[in-house]
Amino acid sequence: MGYRKLGRRADQRKAILRGLTTALLENGRVVTTETRAKEVQSIVERLITSAVKEADNFETKQVKVSKVPVDSKGKKLTVVVTSKNGRKFTKFADREITTELVRVDKPSRLAARKLAASWIYKTKNADGENSLVVNKLFDELGPKYKDRKGGYTRIYKTGARRGDAAPMAIIELA
Repeated sequence: MGYRKLGRRADQRKAILRGLTTALLENGRVVTTETRAKEVQSIVERLITSAVKEADNFETKQVKVSKVPVDSKGKKLTVVVTSKNGRKFTKFADREITTELVRVDKPSRLAARKLAASWIYKTKNADGENSLVVNKLFDELGPKYKDRKGGYTRIYKTGARRGDAAPMAIIELA
């Protein structure tokens, strides 16, 4: 049998499923039709399973990092400098070299993240900043469902949609 075609061409179908998958992972629940919910469920279950398998597959390393110092508000510090001809101008303060602990993914975790990123759209939050749904999947949902062997989502049937009587459902993360 394979998969549901949802009455759409392949590119449209994939776009709908990617959008629903992203929304589900970002918000935790989505209201859609039953057939779309069942298709999204299989995709999300596979993505979360790969995140669970790779939950502890990273190492921490100390890395030298070069940064411009910032003030308490998070803005880069500036310095007023006088040039040879007497003109004054501002430039960023000299960079500081520090060592930080950085988490580095092992190759199989990196491959799983790339696979997940191929299904998840890049989104922006209310402030207009990039919302990293892939990071949420691997850093929050993977460890959260680590003790569970599947069944990461649930579908509630809610009745017919007004207008075309399509059977509706709510899909959410369990």
